Formats: sequence, C-alpha cells, structure tokens
Amino acid sequence: MSRLNSVFLFIRRHKYMVVIIFIVLVVGFIDDNSFMHRFDRRRRMDQLSSEIEVYKTQYETADRQLREMDSNPNAIEKLARENYYMKRPGEDVFIIRDGEEDATEVASSDSSIR
Repeated sequence: MSRLNSVFLFIRRHKYMVVIIFIVLVVGFIDDNSFMHRFDRRRRMDQLSSEIEVYKTQYETADRQLREMDSNPNAIEKLARENYYMKRPGEDVFIIRDGEEDATEVASSDSSIR
C-alpha cells in the first residue's frame, strides 16, 4: 500500500510533468496524426511524386510519337521497324543487341509490314 501511496504522491507533486509526458507520448506515437505517421506519409508522398514524374515523361513521349504518326506517314513504318522488329517481305533484318538486354525481347521473324 505504501508503494501505491508513493506513486500517487509523485503524480500529485509532478502533475504538470506527467501530463506533458502523456501528451508527448500520445502526439508522438499513438495518435493517427503522430509524428511517426506524418513521416511515413511524407515518405510515401515523395515516392508517389517521383512516380508521377516518370509517368509524365512516358506520357509526353507517347504523345509526341502519336502526333508524329498523325503528321508523318513514314513514322508508322519507322515505329514498326524499331519497336516491333517488323520487316517487308523478302527483306532480311539483323538485330544487334548489347549483352545487357534480354534475348527474349526479340520478336519472331514472321512479322512483316504490309
């Protein structure tokens, strides 16, 4: 019982310090808006912002290619030859790759441009 009384006396004497420590614990670690959650959300937001930038560049590239294909009829053939390895009938195509790229990306030689 004396131990319990000593705890109550400590709390009574240092009530402001106990309340401040309690508030710091709640705000710092337990609450949904705690500092830990804020840091996690900020990190996630930075990751999503970098993904947005990647998608913006991909969109701009695709949009540029689409506009080029609309204005230039030879652009479609160029895109088909470079990206899809298509060829005209009776034409031989040799694909030279660096060692870094995967060999499974090479399309079959059956594809042709009409």
